Amino acid sequence: MTTTAHNGSAAGDLAARDADVIAGVEKLRFFPLTIAGGNGSEVTDADGRTLLDFSAAWTAVGLGHGNAAVADAVRDALASGCSASILSATHERAVLLAERLLQMIPGKPDRRVYLGHAGTDANDVALRGCRRATGRQGVIAFSNGYHGGLGLAQGVSGIHVESGGADAAADSVLLTYPSAALTDSEARTHIDQIRRHLQTQTIAAVIVEPIQSDGGIIMPHPEFLPALRQMCTETGTLLVCDEVKAGLGRTGRLLAIEHNGVQPDVVTLGKALGAGLPLSAVVGPASVLDEPAASALMTTTGNGASCAAGLVVLDELDDGSIIDNAAAMGEVLTALINQLRASDRPGARLIDEVRGRGLMQGLQLLPNGTDDALTTSAKAAFRAFELGLVVYPVGDGALELTPPLTISRGECVRGMKLLAQALDDVAEGAVSDADIAPYAGW
Repeated sequence: MTTTAHNGSAAGDLAARDADVIAGVEKLRFFPLTIAGGNGSEVTDADGRTLLDFSAAWTAVGLGHGNAAVADAVRDALASGCSASILSATHERAVLLAERLLQMIPGKPDRRVYLGHAGTDANDVALRGCRRATGRQGVIAFSNGYHGGLGLAQGVSGIHVESGGADAAADSVLLTYPSAALTDSEARTHIDQIRRHLQTQTIAAVIVEPIQSDGGIIMPHPEFLPALRQMCTETGTLLVCDEVKAGLGRTGRLLAIEHNGVQPDVVTLGKALGAGLPLSAVVGPASVLDEPAASALMTTTGNGASCAAGLVVLDELDDGSIIDNAAAMGEVLTALINQLRASDRPGARLIDEVRGRGLMQGLQLLPNGTDDALTTSAKAAFRAFELGLVVYPVGDGALELTPPLTISRGECVRGMKLLAQALDDVAEGAVSDADIAPYAGW
């Protein structure tokens, strides 16, 4: 659907032009946000209004907007004429990035790194490689999971398949994610179901998120991931951990799965790895990523500009202070959320549960009046935008808080004040169905 109506502002004009020319298949919109620039944890819209960004572009700008070190590195790579491809040549930045990833990501000897554009192609390549290496075709994934928007990665994404937005991949099955909300007995029932599938000896890989992010910031039951590691080892199945969104320092560890004491066979990375530029990676066994040669051909993967950005990201993570900040500011956010939840403010009654780790926090909302939880979260996100805060709904009515890893304590406090006001306003009916109707969301 297109429109040519403008509201007289630069932001309104840009939003209308966007509606006329940008394909709807690549839009996930909750409010009319335009971005003309950004600095740190803030973005500036086309009208010059400053908003605090509690999303970090779905975690893609983990180092914050307008990072000077990233800009300098990318500028140098482009100015030097560094290669746009590693398809039929190689260059220093790509090799160095792969070497650094192998040093930082734990694993067995004889591993390789695939460099890609996004989490989608990383997960697709990882799963196809697992099928080739094991000689099996089966893939286990989990309900409400997200692994990509195209190909095999999309076909094992519960969010796409269960909504009817995509066909399930051949020889794949979606099972229940044993979450922390389950009792021990309930979790073990679902773990046993996974075991029965694995014992058929037809499963090439299990792909799992250490925290289901787009599913609503769903935390794993403490027994789940260790049991999954053991079962995969016993059955010769490769364990693929999708760290595209939760990894690279966001939870207060380099990888989110480290909190569970588990070492996967294959790790996929994306989003924050490129600091806003297209960059992803798969780190895994040579047997998974070497054969068949030339089976994942995309010309501009491993380009010098994206690799330069990735090297800055790894430098910042290797220093350790940014990961420590994520852990500390995660505690600040959790305390502020719980303080709000315990208050007598109107919006406090909308908060059902707080989930997450580090700077990946989720506020599960309750239905409000005649609105279900999903509609309530959409209205809360819309009102937050009006007040100057960027936050998005995920899952079945949760608000996802994933600010840049560089966020300060003062910005956490400021953002939570805005979110508290947004929830108050929604509780009191300040946002109508008509306000959110133009934005399809999920």
